[in-house]
Amino acid sequence: MTGEPRDHAVTGRLLPWTGTDGRPCYLVGDGTGYVSRLADGIEGMQIDMADRLLGHAAGLLAERRVTGEELHYLARRLSESLRDVARVAESRGARLARRSPA
Repeated sequence: MTGEPRDHAVTGRLLPWTGTDGRPCYLVGDGTGYVSRLADGIEGMQIDMADRLLGHAAGLLAERRVTGEELHYLARRLSESLRDVARVAESRGARLARRSPA
């Protein structure tokens, strides 16, 4: 997410990937099809990767001899992972809000 405003007029599911132009992709459907299951699997992998990356970060930061290059690499991976997990949270939050009685 780049801080760009989201098009909240779209009521489809925000998918865990973007289009070739970097714009968000949405899926309109009942949530039971192939693409929904694929998105669920990718979201699960993104969350698992974030968890493993946090463990790696903790270990690396506990070391006394970490180079600037290692820290830079870690920061980039953490940033990517945070962006992915924030997208998952946004997607799931929007779906929960639509299911909640008003």
